[in-house]
Amino acid sequence: MDAVRVALLREVLAGTEWVQATRRFAGTLRGAVAPHGGGLLLVGSAAYEPWHLAAHLDDEAAWSGLPELSPTLVRHRVPGGAPPHLAVGLGRLAAAGRGETLLVVTPEQPGAGLLERVHDARRNGATVLALDGGDRDLHALAHDALAAPPAVPDGADEAPADLDLDTVQHLVSAAAGENSLPAPRGHRRFRDRLARLADGLTAPPPPRW
Repeated sequence: MDAVRVALLREVLAGTEWVQATRRFAGTLRGAVAPHGGGLLLVGSAAYEPWHLAAHLDDEAAWSGLPELSPTLVRHRVPGGAPPHLAVGLGRLAAAGRGETLLVVTPEQPGAGLLERVHDARRNGATVLALDGGDRDLHALAHDALAAPPAVPDGADEAPADLDLDTVQHLVSAAAGENSLPAPRGHRRFRDRLARLADGLTAPPPPRW
């Protein structure tokens, strides 16, 4: 999702809690990794691998000049021959501790095994964040959490159209790369960001993912 689509989505969501909620969570993420210059670990469940969010955060890190946003993707299963940055297994969570941030992203229940590893990481001093479907056990372990709205039947109006966990991830990653929260009616500042990101999109850095 490019900067223009993010801007349009924010327009659609204006008046709801989601623009502010995703910016708040992104601020928590930034606040956790910035003092330590990085240390961001990103993990999903056994059935859901958040590689797309990893790629977007990596892009935001490059385009915004905030290398601390670049994550290490921790995988439940590492295929043979995977490049080094895609070959980090769950054993990495055993070493997570103070100065590191563990971001858990999953639309489903994380499972007892992952919850145990997350608990150990928090006990060892890591900051735990959750971006998920609202799992109570995971939220109990997290220092901060944001739950995507549940799926609703077609025609229902309980949640904005097409606002699911993937969309929320796009909003969070885009907000994490913003140098500051926009001031009220700060259209010029936001247009400047769109222009800067558009320039970056024309000559993106070599992809890592």
